[in-house]
Parts: sequence; structure tokens; C-alpha cells
Amino acid sequence: MSSTEQVQGTDKYSAKWQERFAFFDTYGAPNDPRYKEAVKTLPDFKKKILINANVIAFFFGPIYLFVLGLWKKNLALLGIFLAINIVLSVIFAIVGMDFPRPLSMGLNIAMSMMYALMTNYAYYLKEVKGEQGWNPLKGMRL
Repeated sequence: MSSTEQVQGTDKYSAKWQERFAFFDTYGAPNDPRYKEAVKTLPDFKKKILINANVIAFFFGPIYLFVLGLWKKNLALLGIFLAINIVLSVIFAIVGMDFPRPLSMGLNIAMSMMYALMTNYAYYLKEVKGEQGWNPLKGMRL
């Protein structure tokens, strides 16, 4: 029995998660060339968003990843963004400027996008492959 059949055979996951897991089983990680070609062939924009991004993670990223049990990746991402903010704050303090509001907004949007784009594959790795590492960018294309 393949891991796809195991996942689809349970009622533990919603139809959305089952579809995402089946897609990852078939086409691999987002950095796999087969994945990129398969996403291009999806019938509509809604399906592309379903596979590529997680809307809940975009709006509630840190909370949602803890709920999914992806606490290692969540702590790593929070640490990365905290370090970036501290470094930029120190640089602007040395220069004698306030932290620019557009830069702050851009960093917040970038953080939300990172959560949205990495959540689906990270959850797949945890639930199907049994991998629970610290690298939030594992399998992602940059």
C-alpha cells in the first residue's frame, strides 16, 4: 500500500489536504521540475492556489503552524524574521533614522508569504514522510 493510499484511506484529513498530499506524492517537492510543470497544467487558478499556498497560514502563520504541529519550522522562521528585524533596527538606529514604515510593511508581507508557501509541503513532510526538521525551506524553490 503506497503512502498516497494510506493518506486517502483515512478520514483524518480533509479533501483539500488529501488532494495536496496526493499531488506531492505524484510530482514531488516544489523545487522538483515535475512539480513546476504539473502546476502549470492545473485547470484553474483556484487549484494552483490550493496546491501552492495556504491562505490560513498567510493570515495566521505562527499560530497555524503550532496548531499543525510544525513547531520546529515555526520557531526557525520566527527566529529568522526576528534576526532580520533586529539587524535592520540596529542599522537604522546607527544611521539615526526611524524604521521606514514601507519596509516594515514589506517585511510583514514577506513573512506572511513565506508561511503561506511553505506550510502545505512542510505539513506533507510531517504527516506522510514522517520528517519533522528545523529547516523551513526544505523542498522549496527559491
